[in-house]
Amino acid sequence: MEIPVVEHDDLLSDDVAARSRAADAVHRAFSGPGLIFVHGAPVARARVDDLYDRFLEVLARPTAEKEGWGGADIWYQRGWTPPNTERAIEGGGEPDFKECFFATPELLDPEAALLWPELYAANVWPSDAEAFRHATTEVGQALHGVGLRLLGACERALDLAPNTLVDLTRGAANLTRLLEYLPLNAEQAARRNKILWGEEHTDFNLLTLLPGGRFFRDGVPGIPTDGGGLYLRTRPTPEHPAGQRIEGTAPPGCLVAQVGQQLEVLTGGTFLATPHGIVAPAEPGWIRTSVAHFVHVHARTVMSPLPPFASATPAYAPPVLAGTYATKTLVDIGLAPASALDQLGYRHYDRLSRMRDLERG
Repeated sequence: MEIPVVEHDDLLSDDVAARSRAADAVHRAFSGPGLIFVHGAPVARARVDDLYDRFLEVLARPTAEKEGWGGADIWYQRGWTPPNTERAIEGGGEPDFKECFFATPELLDPEAALLWPELYAANVWPSDAEAFRHATTEVGQALHGVGLRLLGACERALDLAPNTLVDLTRGAANLTRLLEYLPLNAEQAARRNKILWGEEHTDFNLLTLLPGGRFFRDGVPGIPTDGGGLYLRTRPTPEHPAGQRIEGTAPPGCLVAQVGQQLEVLTGGTFLATPHGIVAPAEPGWIRTSVAHFVHVHARTVMSPLPPFASATPAYAPPVLAGTYATKTLVDIGLAPASALDQLGYRHYDRLSRMRDLERG
């Protein structure tokens, strides 16, 4: 399948023809396979590789130290996520073979942090790791800028007013996630179709930006000869009702951008969230590092199709706040406890109980 390519310069251009080319590429990509290759984005490969090196140095620290970076109290939304913690909804309860580090490179809305403290938690950084902190923030901010420009092209592609989508991201819990997919032993690698590094899933955010992962074996960068890496499932068609599974490796000089659930809901299914998963190589012992930047809408955003797509509302009903949507998803994938759902809706019934106790004396 041909994946559309958009030139980053066209996303920035004031030229009508260039902006039209970008909008056309985005519409073909996001209404078709669900992903696009962005060529010439200001995200230097050398900087990404340097970030991976520093990430592996941080992960090599003692577990007891890493346990102090975030944790279950903030639903693993900042800092370190231990191996085998997160599970995909379609994964049959099996956890992914990975450990992660979360940070936000953007300013958060302080009022939202009072209402959704876990989603809007402050960053948690390792001590004596200023270079890691700087590299994570720099790469995350660069990817976020690309995401906003793509959203601008989405607005033009869908005939939405300027900043309709972009403004929804202001002050949101936009996240940069670093991942290490863990080495499999020989027995696990032989069953790699059942023991996946990352089970197939769709992201629950607006857009996901992926500058490309890096493989290591015995601490040395390399390229497996027997497969492995990011695979994506395209939108169903009459010829391929289950979609097509394709490699997500971008051409040289490109990064990958894919649709998340929030963009699907807001566009009433015009753009479909992109299923994707991570497959380990058949040869044991490899690890893979990657970085994903998640552009989110603000937690106060009502998750319902925008007016131009309102006829699709029944398919995405009932509407909920994005913060509620995120909380439910994090419970589903095992990062937030089931008790987090008790935060939703009215929960002050104990006040009447106390008043009745006083009445009874």
